[in-house]
Amino acid sequence: MNKQELVDGDAVATGANKAATGEAIDAFICAVMTAVRKGDTVQLIGFGSFSTGARAARVGRNSATGAEV
Repeated sequence: MNKQELVDGDAVATGANKAATGEAIDAFICAVMTAVRKGDTVQLIGFGSFSTGARAARVGRNSATGAEV
């Protein structure tokens, strides 16, 4: 499901117009992104958890030469 399919499905389910539904979904996404950027974890029971994670550095390779990047 992509964002437009989500907007369409929610608009049908709630009876709201697609523009208002799209704005509500955009506001939700913005709120989650803002909280995660601040370092918070967003947990929505039954939906998912959003947080930042640390990854170890890795060595990249040039696919043509095999040299480390």
